[in-house]
Amino acid sequence: MPTHGAAAGKTRSRGCFITFEGIDGAGKSSQIAAVVALLRARGIDVDQSREPGGTPLGERLRELLLHEPMHLETEAMLMFAARREHLAARIEPALAAGRWVVCDRFSDATFAYQVGGRGLAREKFEALEAWVHPGLQPDLTLLFDLPPDIAAGRVASTGVDPDRFEREQRDFFERVRGAYLERARQAPQRIRVIDANRPPEVIRTEIERIVAEALSA
Repeated sequence: MPTHGAAAGKTRSRGCFITFEGIDGAGKSSQIAAVVALLRARGIDVDQSREPGGTPLGERLRELLLHEPMHLETEAMLMFAARREHLAARIEPALAAGRWVVCDRFSDATFAYQVGGRGLAREKFEALEAWVHPGLQPDLTLLFDLPPDIAAGRVASTGVDPDRFEREQRDFFERVRGAYLERARQAPQRIRVIDANRPPEVIRTEIERIVAEALSA
């Protein structure tokens, strides 16, 4: 399993950081639960979390981010503010203690949604990323790739009131999807693209194989 890139002092006893990414409706949630159950069945201590969120402050910021209109740069900085708290309070202590962290979204999502979808200047994203978590990236990212029209149908079928991101138009999600795939091309060893337009049990089998590779590395 790859280590945390340039993170100083990284050792084999340090925990593994796995993230799940994809546009809204790509089907991450049930697969996250399956991976967490698989790891725990193998005797691994797992901390499951999400972004934005993961801490009391992060969850309060999540509510603002999902429901309050705001300037794009405010949005990006709040995303990274919640992430900094999440890293300090949960992710970094868990990894240092040897626990695995499985997280629904991380900085790849900010690149996809704020840079790709909304048009945030790339250099501003890169500056925030370098400030908030220099040298730390997930060990493994599972990117659920799905055409936006199919994803939108899945979101609509839930009957849940959409948040302000889910209410965006199809062209927004096309840009988000494109940014995700660009990010995957930039980091092919870390980001594994999953075809999410398949039956859940087929996807689960593929994910279990990928996670098994991580366990044996």
